[in-house]
Amino acid sequence: MRTAATYMGNRQCQFTVWAPFAKAVQVHLLSPDERIEDLERLEFGYWQGLLSDVPPGAQYRYRLDNGSDEPIERPDPASHAQPEGVHGPSEVIDHSSFAWTDGDFEPVALGDYIIYELHIGTFTPQGTFDAAIEKLDYLCKLGITAVEVMPVAQFPQDRNWGYDGVYPYAVQDAYGGPEAFKRFIDAAHRRGLAVILDVVYNHLGPEGNYLQEFGPYFSDRYQTPWGRSLNFDDQYCDPVRDYFIENALFWFEHYHLDALRLDALHAIFDMNATHFIEALKRRAQELEKKLGRPLLLIGESDLNDVRLIRPRKAGGYELDAQWSDDFHHSLHALVTGETTGYYGDYGSVEHLAKAIEEGFVYSGQYSKFRKRRFGNSSRHRPARQFVVCIQNHDQVGNRMLGERLSALVDFETQKLAAAAVLLSPYLPLLWMGQEYGETAPFQYFISHNDPDLVKTVRQGRAEEFSHFQTDAECPDPQAVETFQRCRLQWHLLDQPAHNALFDFYRYLIVLRKRMPHYADRSQLTVEVDSAAQLLIWRRAFSDCVWYCLMNFGRAACRHHLPQAADNWTVLLDSAHRHWHGPGAAIPRQIRGEQTIKPAGRSIVLLQTASMA
Repeated sequence: MRTAATYMGNRQCQFTVWAPFAKAVQVHLLSPDERIEDLERLEFGYWQGLLSDVPPGAQYRYRLDNGSDEPIERPDPASHAQPEGVHGPSEVIDHSSFAWTDGDFEPVALGDYIIYELHIGTFTPQGTFDAAIEKLDYLCKLGITAVEVMPVAQFPQDRNWGYDGVYPYAVQDAYGGPEAFKRFIDAAHRRGLAVILDVVYNHLGPEGNYLQEFGPYFSDRYQTPWGRSLNFDDQYCDPVRDYFIENALFWFEHYHLDALRLDALHAIFDMNATHFIEALKRRAQELEKKLGRPLLLIGESDLNDVRLIRPRKAGGYELDAQWSDDFHHSLHALVTGETTGYYGDYGSVEHLAKAIEEGFVYSGQYSKFRKRRFGNSSRHRPARQFVVCIQNHDQVGNRMLGERLSALVDFETQKLAAAAVLLSPYLPLLWMGQEYGETAPFQYFISHNDPDLVKTVRQGRAEEFSHFQTDAECPDPQAVETFQRCRLQWHLLDQPAHNALFDFYRYLIVLRKRMPHYADRSQLTVEVDSAAQLLIWRRAFSDCVWYCLMNFGRAACRHHLPQAADNWTVLLDSAHRHWHGPGAAIPRQIRGEQTIKPAGRSIVLLQTASMA
């Protein structure tokens, strides 16, 4: 059952809430006229009532009689809008009133996804959906096909990554609220862009989290990095499962979203015969048939487990795709030389070669970082089922100083890393600003009201990075300055090097789209020249062969091209001065077997009509 204040039209609204231990539940309507109305108890602890004279925009709270001396009043756990913040009243929303114009939108096929992840609050100076709409043409020019929005569930005040949301159905008011989010999605669809929303079904934030006062939404069976786990398999778990499953369907149905990115699935604990993730996918497939369009679910997990994406008949949960952290870790460790934490398990060209060839690097072998065997093989899953990147909000923002790749490597290495991602057979994800070498950090920021909570968060961040050997101080997550320094600096695009990098990204995306069956690795072979730090891949298509050299060494290296029946044509040389490089030494046309010298930290992509 979907719990919500559902506007039925004609100033009628049906209120449904789950409060299994309450002795009585009432709706306290605060506007347009204040009054208190009783709800009727249904089975399984639900309470419901159809009330008249409740227009859209009416504000309300639930009044709970839990047996104490005085009833308590709280916002709706399934509130669709919190215009006065996490502690304020909830608002009735009429979702049928929005005038959608995306009826002609053709859903983007999963294999065609080129994802651009953004944080609404820092993507533009204004930090709103309406301001982000003005950047959609820019994303189209870049070649993006899908925009991923970090979580928008209502959080305290106006500064947060979004993972402290406490009202999963309510769109953050500081971003513009429900209508503005719909305008953003509608505008994206008019431009042919898919929209992905990052949703969090493994925890809720601490401030404004009143769920436990309504019912046993949490369990003591397990602990997550953020505290008690959500109750997906303990007593009274069925309404909790429904609450989050219905949330996913709500976004698809009322906001026309194309896909959901499911955050940290490794932190969802469920010992039921049908796991929560599988149940969620089944319900999404039912709605998919009803709506007549694809509804994609993409999981984020650090378990290297293809069970998430295997078909149900093969014992899987049948998600459409999942993140491949191994690709990021292999590439990051290789280009930066970092060995701390989980990067200690990576760092060789061989690691990246396996990531390109299979997806997961750790497929059952021993991990020094985890001190156990880790992962299973992804070799037989389609490439379109894996999302890869060299930067994202986690990998940048969870560094103490939030440094982007542009602060860690030189310009030539940025181009090499970009090509490794965008020319891979997997679904590439770009982190906002990386396409022009944004230099602003992305640091952890909050705007909690509770001083004790702020103190706890500050101490937690400081302790997390206390082992770092550095004179730098951990940025204060509560300080407005921390948030402000994370805003994108769009003026950088006017500078030659940044503009050249943007053009380089654009051309990589053009090449990717030109590549036949680019989200396929059936004709992919990968080799490594360890001594030269050279990674070579070849993809054979029906009418041509693409041959790619990625030189991760600092110096130019020699490589003997294989025999080809036709000339080799250089499609890309990142060292070319056109790309603000040091200068290319490889001719555009190469005949027969020849030895070429790719520059240090460069990528060279060649094509020939056929191989001898």
